[in-house]
Amino acid sequence: MKKHRVSIAKYEKPYESVKNAIDLCGGLDHLPPGAKVFIKPNIVFWTKVCNFPKWGVITTSRVIEDVVRLLYERDIRDITIGEGIVADPKDKLTPAHAFETLGYKKLGEKYGVKAINVMERPFEKVDLGDGIVLKFNTDILHSDFVVDIPPMKTHNQTMVSLGIKNLKGTIDIPSRKKCHNADPEKDLNFHIARLADKMPPMLTLIDGIYTVERGPAFDGKMHRTNLLVASADVLSADLTGTRLLGHDPADVPYLRHAAANRKRPLDLSDVEITGEKIEDVAAYHEYDFAYCREDSREIPAPLAKQGLDGLFYRKFDDTMCTYCTGLNGLALTAIRYAWKGEPWDKVEVLTGKAMEPAPGMKATILLGQCMYKKNKDHPDIQKMIAIKGCPPDPKSVVSAMHEAGIDVDPNLFEQAESLPGFFMAKYQDRPEFEESFFRV
Repeated sequence: MKKHRVSIAKYEKPYESVKNAIDLCGGLDHLPPGAKVFIKPNIVFWTKVCNFPKWGVITTSRVIEDVVRLLYERDIRDITIGEGIVADPKDKLTPAHAFETLGYKKLGEKYGVKAINVMERPFEKVDLGDGIVLKFNTDILHSDFVVDIPPMKTHNQTMVSLGIKNLKGTIDIPSRKKCHNADPEKDLNFHIARLADKMPPMLTLIDGIYTVERGPAFDGKMHRTNLLVASADVLSADLTGTRLLGHDPADVPYLRHAAANRKRPLDLSDVEITGEKIEDVAAYHEYDFAYCREDSREIPAPLAKQGLDGLFYRKFDDTMCTYCTGLNGLALTAIRYAWKGEPWDKVEVLTGKAMEPAPGMKATILLGQCMYKKNKDHPDIQKMIAIKGCPPDPKSVVSAMHEAGIDVDPNLFEQAESLPGFFMAKYQDRPEFEESFFRV
C-alpha cells in the first residue's frame, strides 16, 4: 500500500520550525523549477475598526513569511498570496487593510510577492463531477504549485476546517452560496470534499501555532498549541489535523466524502507520520455550540443559563451561508443584551434554507432571502416577520426584532465591526497570545 507522508512538528523557532516540518514530509520535493506559486492563507474575517482575537482564526504571518523565504531560497520568484475575505465583494478597502496590516506589502518589498484579493480577479467554471460546477479564482488554477496554509481549527458547520476547506476562499460568491444548499445528499460537505480535486500540485501546511475550538470565527476559544502539520497530500494532512484536534476523521462528513472519492481509508493506515506522535500532542477541541431545547424555548445554552424564555431561536445548520452566519451571531448577541427578565411571547427565528415553522408560534422571523422564499406562504405561520435581502441589511434585523417585541439595541448593529474587539478581554495581558505572529 502506498504511504502518504505527513509530518507533525512543534513550532519552536521562526523559519527553522517551518523548514523542518516541510523537509520531514518532502513537501517541496515536487516543486517545479521556476514555478509560479500561489499561497492560500485563511483570513476568514477582518475589520478595519478594531483589533480582534485572530489567534487560530486566521493564518499567522509568521508561517507565511517563512514559506516565502523557503520558496525564495529555491529560486522561486513568481509568488502570489491570494484570499477572498468574507466581506462585501465591492469592498476593496477591507482586504487591502488586512493585507497591509498582516505584512504582505512588506513581503512584496522584500521578495517581490504579490497579494491579491480574489474577489477583484477573474473566475472560471470548474466541473468537479456529479453535477457540481463551481467558479474558482483563475490565478490559483493556472499556477504551477499551491501552498495551502490553513490555521488548525474546529468548525461549527463542518466539524473541522483544514486544508480542503481552506480552498473555499478561492471560489466566487454564487459558488459559496451554492455550497450551502438544502439538498440532503449534495450538501455543504459533499461540495467541500471536492474543492481540492482540480488543484495544481500542492503542499498543505496546517498552521497550528494557535488553534481555535468552536470556530471558524473570533467567538470561539483560542489556544496556543505550537504545532505544524505538513504533507504533499491534502487529504492526509486533513486526516492528521483532525486527529490532532481530538476527532475521528470518520465522524467528519466532508472527510468521509473526500476519502470515498479517492478510494482512501479514514483510519490513517495509508499515512506515514514523521516527527511528533499524534497521541503525544493531540488535544480535544469542541466544534459545536451547546443548545438548550425545552417546551418554552430553544436557544444557545449560555442564553438559557441567563434565563431567556419564550424564544425559539432554532440552531443554525449547514445551509446557512457565511454571509448570514455573521449576522446570526450579531443577532444573538443583541438578543442577549435585550433580555429584561420578562418572557417573550413564543417568538421563533428561522435561518438558512431548510428550516420550517413550528405550529403554535405567535411570531415567526424569517432571517434572510432564502428563508423568506421557502416559508412565505407556510400555513403554520401566525405572524410572519420577514427579513429579506442576501445578505439582509442589519437595520432590517433591528426592525424585525422590535416588531416581535425584542427590544434589541440598534447601536450594536451600527457598530457591528467593533464587536470583535469585545472578545479581546479574554486574551489581553496573556503573554502566549502574541500580536507579533501576525506581523512581518
